[in-house]
Amino acid sequence: SDFLRSARVKQTERARALRADRPSAEAKLWSRLRNRRLNGFKFVRQEPIGPYFADFCCREEKLVVEVDGATHSTAAERAHDARRDAVMNLQGLRIVRVNNVEVYESLDDFLETILAALERRETW
Repeated sequence: SDFLRSARVKQTERARALRADRPSAEAKLWSRLRNRRLNGFKFVRQEPIGPYFADFCCREEKLVVEVDGATHSTAAERAHDARRDAVMNLQGLRIVRVNNVEVYESLDDFLETILAALERRETW
């Protein structure tokens, strides 16, 4: 229907805007995830999931990677993240979260955490 087509177009436009205006921690992580650079796993950026957008998603393994900045520290923001996670979990997705500082200070360690999740080696 025209309504669904319009909604998809708006989602695509929003995802493009988010990709263009991503924080530098996301850009740094993306440089290590893109083009199957993490053991051949394919990731996409700003994947629409329900009313939300996942920062990074490996569709094949149903894994979402979220990069949290300072805006994820209040009770209201944590509640919003919990609702968002619940929607994604209902879609069968698993979620790995990292904060900006971890991306800057220990990216290789976090990449190992992502890899463990992708390979179902639950180390976290």
